Amino acid sequence: MLACGGGSGAKTAATPAAISINPTSATVTENSHQQFLTTANDAVTWFVDSVAGGNKSVGTITASGLYLAPTSTGSHTISAVSVADSGKSARATVVVNASNSTSPTPTGAAPTSGGGPTIPNGATYYSNINQMGGWSNCGACAGEGGKGPSVPYSLTQNVSSPSVDGKAAHFWIGGKTSFSDALWWKELGANANASHFVYDLYFYYTNAGAVQALEFDGNQSVGGKKYIFGHQCNVAAGQWDVWNSAGTAWVHTGISCSAPPTYTWNHLVLEYERVNGQAHFIAITLNGKKSYVNRYYNVKSSGGGELNVAFQMDETHNATNYDVWLDKVNLIAW
Repeated sequence: MLACGGGSGAKTAATPAAISINPTSATVTENSHQQFLTTANDAVTWFVDSVAGGNKSVGTITASGLYLAPTSTGSHTISAVSVADSGKSARATVVVNASNSTSPTPTGAAPTSGGGPTIPNGATYYSNINQMGGWSNCGACAGEGGKGPSVPYSLTQNVSSPSVDGKAAHFWIGGKTSFSDALWWKELGANANASHFVYDLYFYYTNAGAVQALEFDGNQSVGGKKYIFGHQCNVAAGQWDVWNSAGTAWVHTGISCSAPPTYTWNHLVLEYERVNGQAHFIAITLNGKKSYVNRYYNVKSSGGGELNVAFQMDETHNATNYDVWLDKVNLIAW
């Protein structure tokens, strides 16, 4: 950029912004993947234990930050160093466990029962999604037919309390319009090889009477089809619903969800997959109680490729403003 004043014509090089890595810590199994992201706008070089690109002993990492764990257990340091300024860097830690591990319990939370799925070698872990930047959002588009009312809403990240690990995401919906909605989603990048998913998170809220529904979704576009794995705790109806894409409608499952406990962290695990061109809803585990959905729905055509997770808040006819906190939001895909 041209320096201001004096007419010297001197040029000042842009200073690279500080770098951070997300997640800052992760746990994977042997020979599994973990996606690391950096906030740097300029190019970075990735290192594993000070080895550029890593190796078979410590694990390898691609130019896009996709780490492949080695076939041995241990703890390793992931580093991202700015190409423009080697003095700017950031670090993260990854712990590699034995491959017979199952879905990990988030740090700082009590483990629960419920028969979680066994995560195979080669799975990709998207950890602490609630801490990632670049969340998209909308209000009106979350309503029926994508034409709902416009209301105020917000997302505040890295909130220390309430939180499981000191970095929760705080979601809020306001306004005075009955049955209003707010939707947030985080794109994770296309992963066409993945067809099985575990969406694992914690949520906390304080006013069950203000909630029409809490919606937790996974979405994937691949092979010319759009798979919408929509799940909502339909508090008003007292049960879980899942989304029938072809029918463009929510379907009651009969699985109870009248109102999860308030003022405590609720642990939610959703299992789903795409199979034979259909969206298969496998199971919902809430606070250790696992319920099998086992429903298949046809999907609609869509171009492009994407993978994301989403969260939506719905208000009742009373339009009472309320808050929800999410923490340890993880997606495992294989």
